[in-house]
Amino acid sequence: MQSDVSLARVKQFPPLMWILLFGAFITRGSYYMVWPFLSVILYKKFGISATQVGMILTFAAMVSVFVGFVGGTLSDHFGRKAVMYTSGILYIISFSLLANVDSIAGYSVVITLCSIATEIWRPSTSALIGDIIEDKKTRELAMQSLYFMVNVGSAIGPMIGFWLGLAGESSTFYITAGAFAILMLMLIWGFRQQNFQLDNPVSVHQGKNVKDNQFFHTLKILVQDRLLQCLILANIICMFIYGQMDTTLIQYLTRADVPDLLALISSMILTNALVIITSQFVLLKIMAKMSLVQRIQIGLILLTASQVWMAINPLDLFWGWIGAVIIMSLAEAILFPTMNVHIDRLAPDHLRGAYFGATSFYSLGFALAPLGGGLMLDHIGGFWLYLVSALLCLVVIYLYSILGSFKRPKMI
Repeated sequence: MQSDVSLARVKQFPPLMWILLFGAFITRGSYYMVWPFLSVILYKKFGISATQVGMILTFAAMVSVFVGFVGGTLSDHFGRKAVMYTSGILYIISFSLLANVDSIAGYSVVITLCSIATEIWRPSTSALIGDIIEDKKTRELAMQSLYFMVNVGSAIGPMIGFWLGLAGESSTFYITAGAFAILMLMLIWGFRQQNFQLDNPVSVHQGKNVKDNQFFHTLKILVQDRLLQCLILANIICMFIYGQMDTTLIQYLTRADVPDLLALISSMILTNALVIITSQFVLLKIMAKMSLVQRIQIGLILLTASQVWMAINPLDLFWGWIGAVIIMSLAEAILFPTMNVHIDRLAPDHLRGAYFGATSFYSLGFALAPLGGGLMLDHIGGFWLYLVSALLCLVVIYLYSILGSFKRPKMI
């Protein structure tokens, strides 16, 4: 009966939702052909330290975080369509440039542009789902489905890149640019098919006077919403922990001359995505009767265990790293989509873009991860890096435990 209900909800997805799902698949697949190997490219091409690689990636992410918040708010003001078209064009330009740069300064600038495009795209897409799907349960399934397709692409991309000899080749970024060009053409058709107003969502909900002062109105509410602020802090820390997987772990293994490095990196990325693909909806069904916060707490316990495992795993134990990634991936399958649903439940309709834009601040954790992880890797080593990450998981568990003590502001 439960699967029949889910299938019925899937059939309620509008055409634009299906385009977002297909777009997530093709863009993530091409993106992960090369992006995870970026720190390897920088290290092998320029011979720079882990801290220097971290500084480049951290600077890009820090800039993009604040742009992403503004982008989410602007999508409330000017509409999802205009903002998504803008970020899509920036994606195409920046990934094309990334295939051609040959200096550290060039990489720094273009990586920043890529990160900005990502942070503008992500909250606008999440807010768009809320605009086009009214039913709460169907919307939750749509967000879970989007995350699922991201991981299908993430699973296929690195292995295709590795098998075709593209892993670590910057020219692969042309494929990513082409994938976004295809998605832009599909979106043009999809927006034309959508049968209600998306150009000015604020005017639909609130009227012109509020629209004119919307940015300051939004800031006032976000400043007053202590629950949101506690949630953002908890998730910044959580993303800092996850960020060690994307950058620092790869540098850790690279500098330790681990055997079959590219095969291990590709296998970890594939394992991460396959575990999420196979377990996400199973875990959703098992935890259906739990509150969102309870689901997140279970995910955080698994994340803590994975960090302890990484701290003690021998460097040359291939399957040990795969085992730690499996536990970390189970945590991710619970945490990431649930975080988006949590924000969707908290956000008022007329500020959905702003609230998802505020989640761009989560990326401060990813932004600080390369630098913080690189510093710890250079000065205290991998064991203490992952032990610190495990302790930070406990801090996040505490922050989620006190969310219920905060009062919410008036939304209008």
